[in-house]
Amino acid sequence: MKAMQHPIHPARRRLLGHGIRLITVAALPAWGQAAQAAPAPALGRERTLSLVHTHTRERIELVYAAAGSYLDDALSKLNRFLRDHYSGDVGIIDPVLFDQLHAVQAALGTTRSFEVISGYRCPSTNDKLRAKGGGGVARQSLHMQGRAIDIRLQGVPLDEVRDAALALRAGGVGYYPGSQFVHLDTGRVRNW
Repeated sequence: MKAMQHPIHPARRRLLGHGIRLITVAALPAWGQAAQAAPAPALGRERTLSLVHTHTRERIELVYAAAGSYLDDALSKLNRFLRDHYSGDVGIIDPVLFDQLHAVQAALGTTRSFEVISGYRCPSTNDKLRAKGGGGVARQSLHMQGRAIDIRLQGVPLDEVRDAALALRAGGVGYYPGSQFVHLDTGRVRNW
């Protein structure tokens, strides 16, 4: 008897992809000397983030995952915190992005706050920023999908933040020393 194959629903495929990325980030080996004291995040442990938004001056510090699960209330608060600061539109942020941030902190052996330059961007904001010129704003930016963030880490040299993010091999990493930020995303592994 031949087994029936059922196509995987696109939403389930995305969920499975997020789970695979989460497991990959959680299972990464320690990077560099600083990371030997602070290994990559484990799935069963609490994962926290501390963020300061450079445009709104808001601060947030919370546990966003515990016992192997994301916390819905915390994710909602992070979505609101990372809203488009130009339009006020709130997007849904890929929680794997939070795991990347957490893993960068662990790799660097710090719990200092990330300074957020940009989180979610609605399409009209993205278009306006592209029209201004200045570069660095992609037509199909992952910021519009809630899959990208521009950050720096208080008290940590920008090139060290970049290097820790590159070592993750968990998505895209852009380095903007002139503008003083590192771009992280949950897209394919690449760097610029």
